[in-house]
Amino acid sequence: GAPAAAQEAVAAVAALGPSEAETLALVLRPTLGVGSVLMIVRVVLTWFPENKGEEFPWWLAVKPTEPLLRATRAVIAPVGGVDVTPIVWFAVLSFLNEILLGPQGILVLIQNQVR
Repeated sequence: GAPAAAQEAVAAVAALGPSEAETLALVLRPTLGVGSVLMIVRVVLTWFPENKGEEFPWWLAVKPTEPLLRATRAVIAPVGGVDVTPIVWFAVLSFLNEILLGPQGILVLIQNQVR
């Protein structure tokens, strides 16, 4: 289940050496950054009732995020008629960024190990 998968992910990160941690950080930093920006755009789009998802430039944020948000909406219902799933994902991405890549992040600490 989910707890077992989380334990496996933690074990995999803990087993990384400094060079692998650096490579993973180089991939995750822009990925989490772009994901966060896309979720901020999706938060702004929730403020407008008309659907702009098919219009340029809005579809640049809607197309890559909609599958993830649609799956999350199946678990988290709108609050007061407002779709909160982009806020939830922005929080998750920010948390992952801080835990993995922040000044005391796991990958940063692994990179700074004495080789």
